[in-house]
Amino acid sequence: MAPTNKADKKATLDAAAWTFNIVTSVGIIIVNKALMASYGFSFATTLTGMHFATTTLMTLVLRWLGYIQPSHLPLPELLKFVLFANFSIVGMNVSLMWNSVGFYQIAKLSMIPVSCLLEVILDKIRYSRDTKLSILIVLLGVGVCTVTDVSVNTKGFVAAFIAVWSTSLQQYYVHYLQRKYSLGSFNLLGHTAPAQAASLLVLGPFLDYWLTSKRVDAYNYNFASLMFIFMSCTIAVGTNLSQFICIGRFTAVSFQVLGHMKTILVLIMGFFFFGKEGLNLQVVLGMVIAVCGMMWYGNASSKPGGKERRSLSLPISKQQKHSMDSTELDGKV
Repeated sequence: MAPTNKADKKATLDAAAWTFNIVTSVGIIIVNKALMASYGFSFATTLTGMHFATTTLMTLVLRWLGYIQPSHLPLPELLKFVLFANFSIVGMNVSLMWNSVGFYQIAKLSMIPVSCLLEVILDKIRYSRDTKLSILIVLLGVGVCTVTDVSVNTKGFVAAFIAVWSTSLQQYYVHYLQRKYSLGSFNLLGHTAPAQAASLLVLGPFLDYWLTSKRVDAYNYNFASLMFIFMSCTIAVGTNLSQFICIGRFTAVSFQVLGHMKTILVLIMGFFFFGKEGLNLQVVLGMVIAVCGMMWYGNASSKPGGKERRSLSLPISKQQKHSMDSTELDGKV
């Protein structure tokens, strides 16, 4: 009875983590779209810096209240993570500017095979045939949903290449650091959020000016736009935390595969809230294919041999003594 209860508890927490991530991710996309489209706040990198600054305040409050235990992350590891994460944010923004929407979506889809490659090379993961096929079905479905016109240019390809690899490395590194240093989601976020906030708030205004030819300090702030910025920053705390929780509990590949459910929900929510792009037959067909692929992936990867490690796990650091506290804290989210 005990193993069954433990498995049920894990399944419940897994579902809660995914739901938390989907709700916050879709919510922040809708809020940001309204902020940028309706109020002209097009400073995406600076806004991301604000998100991490708000997240930093959350981690400081939780540490002061005693919910985050002292932990250690070596400076070289922190710097590598921030480098990957910032290149991911900047790369995605530049890729969206320099590429067509179709090629931008293809680049985002390619993160799944890149994440698989990283797991195969670095973690010696072996995928079953069904797991591989289910991933292809997800890629096909999301591609049918989102990919329209596709045009490629050299600088756009370079930006997309940097964005894809840096994002895949950043997401892999979340899982890697949590395992190697026995860090809970709150602990890891407490280490990385301040560094990302500081670097993006310094870099963001210059990058946004380069991308938009507009200065963030010259923006006409009013009560409505400030309220949307506040909402965006508040939801971003949940988005950042839920990403770390999900990747920590699963892997970067699972996060990418099942995370495309957010793409489908954004399309549906965009139809209801903005009504500019209807759900035509192609989009609906793609959604059906993608959802079937996600269900197949969840079933295939959970079976024995569906996704298994071929070598010993990573060595555990001295912080193993904090692992139980970290696990319990994540479980409460």
